[in-house]
Amino acid sequence: MFFERHENGGETAVLVHIDFPEGPNREDLNEFRELVISAGADPVELVTTRRPVPDVRTFIGSGKVEEIAGALRLHGAELVIFNHSLSPSQERNLERALQCRVLDRTGLILDIFAQRARTHEGKLQVELAQLQYQSTRLVRGWTHLERQKGGIGLRGPGETQLETDRRLLRERVKNINARLEKVHAQRDQNRRARKRSEVPTVAIVGYTNAGKSTLFNTLTTAEVYAADQLFATLDPTLRRFGVENVGEVVLADTVGFIRHLPHKLVEAFQATLQEAADADLLMHVIDAAAPERENNIEQVELVLNEIDANEVLQLRVYNKIDLLEFAQPRIDRDESGRPVAVWVSARENVGLELIPQAIGELLGKDVFNEDIQLTPADARLRAILYELGGVRSEQYAENGDMVLSIQMQRQDFRRALARADVPEHRFIEPVREAWH
Repeated sequence: MFFERHENGGETAVLVHIDFPEGPNREDLNEFRELVISAGADPVELVTTRRPVPDVRTFIGSGKVEEIAGALRLHGAELVIFNHSLSPSQERNLERALQCRVLDRTGLILDIFAQRARTHEGKLQVELAQLQYQSTRLVRGWTHLERQKGGIGLRGPGETQLETDRRLLRERVKNINARLEKVHAQRDQNRRARKRSEVPTVAIVGYTNAGKSTLFNTLTTAEVYAADQLFATLDPTLRRFGVENVGEVVLADTVGFIRHLPHKLVEAFQATLQEAADADLLMHVIDAAAPERENNIEQVELVLNEIDANEVLQLRVYNKIDLLEFAQPRIDRDESGRPVAVWVSARENVGLELIPQAIGELLGKDVFNEDIQLTPADARLRAILYELGGVRSEQYAENGDMVLSIQMQRQDFRRALARADVPEHRFIEPVREAWH
């Protein structure tokens, strides 16, 4: 007997969490509740138990399946959500026994991603991950997946609905991959252009809900959606940001990480996460007040390792110090005096001036940081310097010349002079150059 799945089933849900020993199956219960609420479900009951290993058939065991069925009847719920990844056969067995939809942790995260994606690329990436996930779950648990009826001119083996669905799914995956290739090519081209102009990129990474977007908004005065919920933002946002001793850098806000982030999502968001792998500096934002702080740091490091970003220079930013009793804004340094961590509160705007200071110390190399005097004939050079974001301030001398306060990478300043056909010796003295 099979039940009918409805596209828009009820959102009242019974939650299931198994307390496994330390290991790959262990999940955090508080984070699970946050995920469920972020997805828009209404949790009415939590069924928990302890097991050394999952049950092969139903993951939770026949006794607990009966308990879940009772909770479903009691609350009139139509959805069961597991805080664990289920195999397709376990999901089928549970749905057959419970006669309702069963969603595992991976499906739950995919659903949240589908709700949060805003850009064309983000929506394509989420759909790709969903289709790859669903491809293993195309089974006869759906009442319409029966052999198509024959008729005059249509008799014979035909094609089952299941085979049709699989073929359509493969074609859709192929189509999405082709469209994503074009988007990725454009992103790669933009990334190469930034590399050519030697504008450093600082990618913000971190566990979901660590305050990355709030920090990004405060530093860049951007308006990226930020909320106290998991995966508030998915799509990467780039903004220019001025840093002393460096000039302009590109700040990239990326998708939040989570414990056991589904591998298909990591694959689908490879191009987005590439912003982190190709960055000159990673700003790893950490919720300093989170009970699972150290574990969250470890999970982020695991994903960074998976996308080959573990070798990128990293600055840890311990955020939300307003929730800690005695924490003060500060910069932590290693034995050589190099910044390794900054303690701030993005929401309360406390200690944020320490971030550009630390970035400047880590990325500042050969910077042209001087006042130059331009004549009205140097209008093209002035325009180029403004275009590159290298002008900190401008005033006029008594003779009408323009005095510009410049801060930018020396190599970029040289390129600006070349583009404007201005000889270097006007502003860069050979003797002083030897000191850089």
